[in-house]
Amino acid sequence: MPTDLAPTPVAKSVRTSFTMILKDLEAIPAEAYERNFGGVSRTISDFIYEVTLVNDHIGHYMRGEEAFPWPEGGWIKAPDSLRGKEATLAAFKISAEKTMSTADSFTQEELEAPLTTDDGETTRAERCRFIVIHNWYHMGQLNYIQSLLGDGEMHWG
Repeated sequence: MPTDLAPTPVAKSVRTSFTMILKDLEAIPAEAYERNFGGVSRTISDFIYEVTLVNDHIGHYMRGEEAFPWPEGGWIKAPDSLRGKEATLAAFKISAEKTMSTADSFTQEELEAPLTTDDGETTRAERCRFIVIHNWYHMGQLNYIQSLLGDGEMHWG
């Protein structure tokens, strides 16, 4: 894959979404990462573990690698080893960097070329757009949790 490309608009969107979610994650206090609001909600560690799984799964397809089987059993929960702020941030940063590097490595033509996944025919660009939407979805959850914790600041600036 080429490495001297200027990032495409799609790759820039992927990078922006990761930059913004990381700022939110860094602003949330460590004690909130395992807090369960209402007794049935997933935790921040759970949300972000799911984000890393989605990114890594899509990345395998984008790079032409065999993707790992998707976990069965409903809502994704983080394993004990990936709980808490420190472990969650570390795993997120690794996944985000690999995903951003993958997105950055393709030309616009390569991003728009047909790609076959377990769900059928798509493109790398569409998969990147899904990553961005998925990140934004979970950023909304993070922002709501921040507000429940009394944090009304916008941490993206």
